[in-house]
Amino acid sequence: MSTYVIGLDYGTDSVRAVLLDTKNGDELASSVYWYPRWKERQFCDASSNRFRQHPLDHIEGLEETIKGVIAKSKVNGGDVKGICIDTTGSSPVPVSKDGTPLALQEGFKDNPNAMMVLWKDHTAIEEANEINELAENWGGENYTKYEGGIYSSEWFWAKIAHIIREDENVKNSAYTWMEHCDLMTYHIIDNQDLEGFKRSRCAAGHKAMWHESWGGLPSEDFLNRLDPYLGELRGRLYNETYTSDEVAGNLSKEWADKLGLTTDCVVAVGTFDAHSGAVGAKIDEHTLVRVMGTSTCDIIVSSKEVIADKTVRGICGQVDGSVIPGFIGLEAGQSAFGDLLAWLKDVLSWPVDNLVLNSEILSSEQKENLKAEIEKNFIRKLSEQAEEIELSESIPIALDWINGRRTPDANQELKSAISNLSLGTRAPHIFKALVNAICFGSKEIVDRFEQEGVRIDSVIGIGGVARKSPFIMQTLANVLKKPIKVAKSDEAPALGAAIYASVAAGIFPNVIEASKTLGSDFEAEYHPEDAKISKYENLMKAYQDLSSFVDSKTDRKSLNN
Repeated sequence: MSTYVIGLDYGTDSVRAVLLDTKNGDELASSVYWYPRWKERQFCDASSNRFRQHPLDHIEGLEETIKGVIAKSKVNGGDVKGICIDTTGSSPVPVSKDGTPLALQEGFKDNPNAMMVLWKDHTAIEEANEINELAENWGGENYTKYEGGIYSSEWFWAKIAHIIREDENVKNSAYTWMEHCDLMTYHIIDNQDLEGFKRSRCAAGHKAMWHESWGGLPSEDFLNRLDPYLGELRGRLYNETYTSDEVAGNLSKEWADKLGLTTDCVVAVGTFDAHSGAVGAKIDEHTLVRVMGTSTCDIIVSSKEVIADKTVRGICGQVDGSVIPGFIGLEAGQSAFGDLLAWLKDVLSWPVDNLVLNSEILSSEQKENLKAEIEKNFIRKLSEQAEEIELSESIPIALDWINGRRTPDANQELKSAISNLSLGTRAPHIFKALVNAICFGSKEIVDRFEQEGVRIDSVIGIGGVARKSPFIMQTLANVLKKPIKVAKSDEAPALGAAIYASVAAGIFPNVIEASKTLGSDFEAEYHPEDAKISKYENLMKAYQDLSSFVDSKTDRKSLNN
């Protein structure tokens, strides 16, 4: 008899579920739900870097997608043995004493500060600076040392500190805070004991300065010095954390009935999308997995013997078991990857959106057809023409920091820049410059890992950019000077979550064995082109010169090198 598991992957714009046959790894069905409130940019203000999401988008999406894969696959709900949820992060949510998000309660339904604070929200820059300054100078343990030595405004404590200083009502009403992956897991399990709930090792270690060497979260004394609220909050959080091959609980009767499953179905401890994506792509030692979407997360695993007590500067953390239990998981990434190209598309689309599509000459049907045609061909045409531009031509130099810099050396105050423009610069030249920029930013990450003694032999790309843009992937191979394989699955993070679920359900003995059967195959491989490597090295040098100039002109309150 076949058994099945479900991986649920919460991305920036949508949630998707994948149902796997554990016998052979076949993806029997998938389902996607686009967040309706987020699509309307409710609770967001891009000009102030505020990006919030309503928990109802996620709760409704959970029900819709899981019911969708059950209906499409026609499997017996009783044969679904496990579910695991991955999400973006750090994306904390304020909750009441019973774990209900404040946004679902009267008085908070339209309050942006009561929503989930999305990973890309950068409103907490000042609070991150305070954390870095205190960690460096307070005289006690430097709690950022396993976070790359620099705490980011994208992460747990900085975001909470910002919200509670801005909104007294949320501060006084929130009993505690939960990472998105923990909240969604807690929401559907039977054991509604918030104190004993198993929190994600991945989320806590990479974003909340949790580490076993100092007994869990930063000390109450340290947090009190940041804000007394944070010191008090520590006692309402957790000490222990758990890897995602463990069971968080069984599916509650309410959710089992709602989804057409049974209470025998276990729910694994939650995780982050990039880490589960690496598992879905069959990550191994000395292989860097690049999860390439709106931003990137770069994941690598290392044996404890290799990494020992060394700390890697300027990354997003190194955590025992955050990817594969028994190995140290290391994370880096770029705050904007696809987002940088999407920005250019938005800029270039202004005359179309505001003039052509508002024209009184065209019918509504013609406008819709034209809009669809442009949407379909926009990036493809730019890519084709950019690829034809010789590297010997005068190409602009751009920085990829349009949403700040995540790694190496987090600094969300940095801005993007473009130089070497001329009257001969056209849209494809700028597009090529931006593609080069995101690849050069990737090279900075690889170089930092290798400088710190973490060996990288090959790269795996997953996500929409990896699968849809041979131009970007070939450029990346040339810049990194390493072979890059592309995972075949469209749903690598959901696939990885399903792998965790299969281990939690007892179907496989461990994550490595499960990934051999359930992990994604590869559909393409890119190799460096020897004739172009030296030309990209010259462009990379120009990128570094511009980076140094912009970095030196940015007024930063704290940076720990």
